[in-house]
Amino acid sequence: MIGQMGSENNQLHIFFFPLMAPGHTIPMIDMAKLFAIRGCKSTLITTPHDEPTFLKSIAKAKDSGFDIDVVTVILPLKEVGLPEDCDNLNKVTSVEIRKQFMRAIMMLDRQLELLIETLAPDCLISDMFLPWTTEIAAKYKIPRLAFHGTSAFSIASTECVRLYEPHKKVSCDSEPFIIPNFPGEITMSRMQLPDLFREETDFTKFYNEVKESEKRSFGVVMNSFYELEPAYADHYRTFLGRRSWFIGPLSLCNKGTEDKAHRGNQASIDQHECLKWLDSKQPNSVIYICFGSMANFNAAQLHEIAVGLEASGQQFIWVVKKDPNVEEGKEEWLPDGYESRIRNKGLIIRGWAPQVLILDHEAIGGFVTHCGWNSTLEAITAGVPMVTWPVAAEQFFNEKFVTQVLKVGVSIGVKQWVRLFGDSVKSERVEDAVKRVLGSEEAEEMRRRAKALAEMARGAVEEGGSSWSDLGVLLQELGQQRLAHIKKI
Repeated sequence: MIGQMGSENNQLHIFFFPLMAPGHTIPMIDMAKLFAIRGCKSTLITTPHDEPTFLKSIAKAKDSGFDIDVVTVILPLKEVGLPEDCDNLNKVTSVEIRKQFMRAIMMLDRQLELLIETLAPDCLISDMFLPWTTEIAAKYKIPRLAFHGTSAFSIASTECVRLYEPHKKVSCDSEPFIIPNFPGEITMSRMQLPDLFREETDFTKFYNEVKESEKRSFGVVMNSFYELEPAYADHYRTFLGRRSWFIGPLSLCNKGTEDKAHRGNQASIDQHECLKWLDSKQPNSVIYICFGSMANFNAAQLHEIAVGLEASGQQFIWVVKKDPNVEEGKEEWLPDGYESRIRNKGLIIRGWAPQVLILDHEAIGGFVTHCGWNSTLEAITAGVPMVTWPVAAEQFFNEKFVTQVLKVGVSIGVKQWVRLFGDSVKSERVEDAVKRVLGSEEAEEMRRRAKALAEMARGAVEEGGSSWSDLGVLLQELGQQRLAHIKKI
């Protein structure tokens, strides 16, 4: 295998360039570690603001002797009219700011070229939302691989909606349609589609560029595994004609407690304190609630969740985005005396939580999630059934995959796609869903299926497993590309 030929000059050097948003950087860091473990030299590209987080995440791999490093590019925020601290997509609060932020990212082209000229990588793996990197890779005659931080199911279903426009043939926003030329008779409604499909926006044009650049790329790397979605992996490769390699679940490259705790931002709770709390609970008795780094809920919605959790009588860990302007205990969404009443039953984490560590704990019996792919795959990998509460992006597609294909989740019943703020849900629905996923016969059935998928996930990344082998095939192809390139010089 290429990465293990021993001598320095046979080592493949890969650039990893994620979009500046936690949901995109976390799996990319895991991927860089995975490639380094398989003998490559991995170089991650980030901004000075995120560099400490990246360095902390790779510290153990580096100390173990793997060849992995971080280089930085400076976002030209001033030039696009943004404040210096608006350096990550999770700080974007409006569509206008998002546009400016994406414009700043597109202005990184020259800095990327200089890095390629200086460090001479053999391949560039970049986020799907950096389509302009395809041209740069071509200019330097190196392959560019696109990274979609989601499943083949959601990419292929989204692509079938984009190509065949079934949403234009229904009479109203709530009328269901079947996704055409797609396995499994999956139904959606116009309300559940991202806004770029419902109306022509600047983002529609950009998204079409993303798709065109994907076709011109060397291929696509996927944070998924073949056994999870064989029909959709095949559909993506054959029907849509995309070369793709399934190398996930990427989170499984983190073996120890410390590795799992150090993924992403600094946790807002000491991992030992969190684990100690979980250790005192019975298996499958705690529900975990977290909506990722991008989704926002207003005070009224947070209040409904709080009431629903208490009414369910179940034990819970709830991650709430910290509002920097509000003093703890003074939050208007918190019912009077709530925290003292739930002291032994519930744990509220304000800010960032060590999610993989929590999901892997045997006390966790269910997960209320926004259906971001990282969270969804982490739950599958931990064998935990889900309550699905999609908000934006491709999350409604992921919900269909979890509830209709894998049958390891129940829907909370939201119907409307929104860019930043969630569709409102009453406390009774929260209470009911929590009880269903923790205590019913149906929950046992879902848990059994989820545990079987978790076994498959672990098997896929072990030596000889499907993801392990797919990565081997990819490394071999990249090695051949590099030899062909050297011969031409």
